This record gives sequence, C-alpha cells and structure tokens, in this order.
Amino acid sequence: MVEKGTSLLKMMEISVAEAEKRTGKNAVNMQETYTVYLIETSVEHIIWTNPVPDSLWRRYSEFELLRNYLLVTYPFSVVPPLPEKRAEFVWHKLSADNMDPDFVERRRVGLENFLLRVASHPDLSSDKIFYSFLTEENGWKETVFETGFQAKADSRLKALNATFRVKNPDKRFAEMKHYGDELQSVISQLLRVRARAADRLYGVYKVHGNYGRVFSEWSAIEKEMGDGLQSAGHHMDAYAASVDDILEEEEHYADQLKEYLFYADALRAVCRKHELTQYELEMAAQDLTSKKQQREELATGTIRTFSLKGMTSKLFGQETPEQREAKLKMLETQIEEGEELVKERNAECEEFVKSAWVDIERFKEQKDHDLREALISYAIMQISMCKKGIQVWNNAKECFSKM
Repeated sequence: MVEKGTSLLKMMEISVAEAEKRTGKNAVNMQETYTVYLIETSVEHIIWTNPVPDSLWRRYSEFELLRNYLLVTYPFSVVPPLPEKRAEFVWHKLSADNMDPDFVERRRVGLENFLLRVASHPDLSSDKIFYSFLTEENGWKETVFETGFQAKADSRLKALNATFRVKNPDKRFAEMKHYGDELQSVISQLLRVRARAADRLYGVYKVHGNYGRVFSEWSAIEKEMGDGLQSAGHHMDAYAASVDDILEEEEHYADQLKEYLFYADALRAVCRKHELTQYELEMAAQDLTSKKQQREELATGTIRTFSLKGMTSKLFGQETPEQREAKLKMLETQIEEGEELVKERNAECEEFVKSAWVDIERFKEQKDHDLREALISYAIMQISMCKKGIQVWNNAKECFSKM
C-alpha cells in the first residue's frame, strides 16, 4: 500500500490506452450505445500482496462516480476535474456529438490526464478506492457504495444556506472563491474568442484553395507562364489543406484551458465547504450562548429578552423550585455537551483551513505552471503557423519570378 504523501506515479505507470464503442442494455432495459476506456497499469514496485490486472475497462460514468467519492471524502482538496461529457466552446466545423471519434479521442486523453492528476496528488493518490478503481474490474462500484459516501454529501440547499448566513467568513476563502468565479469567466471568454478565431482561420485557409484552383486554370492557357502558375497553385493547395492539422493541434490547447475552466469549480467547492464548516461552528456557538442565557435567566429569575416562556410564566405563574432545579440540571448537561460540540467544530474548522490552504497553494503553483506552459506553446504554434504562411508566399514568389 502507498503511504500518504507518496505519489502513486512513482510506483505505477497509468494510461488510458484506447476507447471502444459498445452496445448494451441500460438500467431500464433499453438498448444504448456507450463508450468504454481501457486503463492500463504497470507496477514498478511490489505494493500489493496479490497480483493485480494490468488492464481493465471503465465507462465515463465510473470515472464520475470515482470523482464524486473523492469530492466527499477529501473536501479540503482541489479535486482534479473530468474532461467534458459533451463538447463545449466548439467552432462550427467541429462535431459536438459525444460519440464523434475525434471527441472520444480527446476525452480519452482527458481521462488519462485525470488519473495522472489524482495519482500524483499527495492525499488522493493513497486512497484505497482509487487503487481499486485501477485494479479491480468487478465489484468496484459495490466497494464505493459501501463507504457510505453518498450519505455524507452536503446538500446543495445546505451549502447555499451557509453561503448567505455565515456571519464571520474567512477573508482568504472568500477572496479565493471570488477568484474562482473570475478565473472561470476569463477562461470562458478566451475559449469563445478562440472558437470564433478558429472559424475565421478555417475560412482564410480554405479560401487559399481558390487561389490554387484559379492558378491551375490560368496555367492551362499560358505557355510561358504555365509552369510557374501551376507550381504556385500547388503551394496554395497544400497551404489550404494544412489547416485541418493546425486546428486539431489547437483543440489540444483548448482542452488544456477547459481543464482549468472546470478546475475553477473544484476550487470554489473547497471554499463552499469551508463556508459550511464555519456556519456549523457559528450555529453551535450560538446555540451554546442561548443555553447559557437560559441558565442565567432561570437562576436569577430575570428574563432579558421577549420569549414565549416569559409570557407563559406571567400568565400561569412561576415554576416550582423543583421544576426549576430539574431544568437547571438539564441545561447544565446541554451546556457541557454544547461546549464539547463547539470545541469539536472549532477543531474541525481549524484542521480544514490548514489542510485546504496547503492544497490550494499546491494547486496555485500547478495552475501557474500549466497555464504558462500552455500559453507559451500556443504562441509558438501561432508563430510557426504564420511562418508557414510566409513560406508559402515566398515559394509562390519564386514560382512567379521564374515565369
């Protein structure tokens, strides 16, 4: 077994080698077509006592189940996102069909990246359920559900309630949540701009094919200039055809941006969980304060605030000493329990803040590195593309010069 804090990738090679389309019946006995992905693993050191399979098939829904389990089990971690289930921010020549071979291939790459992210995470990589996802083809779902993670999942309503009612939010987490909103917004805009630019670029390149056609037709009626015009036409045809490979490479960079579009939501999820933890602490402290006030009022016989209890005492008379004593004893017990609960909630909140902030700092370093590299690579690709365009026209100029 891998020790906590040790990357699984140091002991195991992981890849999603291929995707395969299958047909079968779903839960309601309806025929459906779906895609499965082949996960291949290679153990470099002996970390299991029993031999494990070196390959198995998983559906996308199983990847979703794994991630949902990790979100609940490690609420303080920025859990890596899955690639999109259906294509978003696509330019018009790209298929949005989730069964399209090119889309399935990009999703295969994204699923492999997800597994590598989890396997390199200091906390997630040592999780037993993650091991079994990679090594147990049968019975894995049952193992996940036996953990009872679904019962631990915070409801959206509860989290929303905490967002609006928490009185003392941690400024750092509030700022980080706002940053997550802004990051998602700017990446969304960038992807939309890129999709529009891809449409324009495709049109520009394909129009060069018209140059090729016209030059070829022109060459047929010229004796002296014919060879030069035809050669220039070939260069233009090659230039027009090259756009498909260029835009396919661009999709790779778009997918890198999309990963951080979805990472932004994972970052906000950690911040929302902190709000919920803080809200539960505040509710426990508020309840304890209320119990202490009730004890003081009962002991002194003075009621500081308006209450149904105070009105009842005025209307129907004071309680007997025995009744008051019994209530005091009950309040003392509740106060002791409340004090313990506040201590527990406070410790939970402090531990969450400590663990979450360590992982947020790790994520920030990863994000800065990945996005910097992606943007540099994208710029290099654009420069290379422009150079190819210049070269095409230089070649055409040479052809014209020899006419």
